[in-house]
Amino acid sequence: MIITQLSRYLQDSGQAALRDLSHHFDSDPDALRGMLNTLERKGRVRKLPANSPCAGGCCKCDPASVEIYEWVG
Repeated sequence: MIITQLSRYLQDSGQAALRDLSHHFDSDPDALRGMLNTLERKGRVRKLPANSPCAGGCCKCDPASVEIYEWVG
């Protein structure tokens, strides 16, 4: 997987949890986190604050443990 695929996915979805990205791309969360940090430094992505609700709405995850990233372009 390359960073452009990750960018495209976030552009299309608007935001995504790191756990979902890891599952979708079948990649290690730490590897994705590195790419997301690069995109964040470039101003294309931002990490939402802890306890931000995800779009799933199932309330099964501990909100403090969910990392959500949002595309800002």
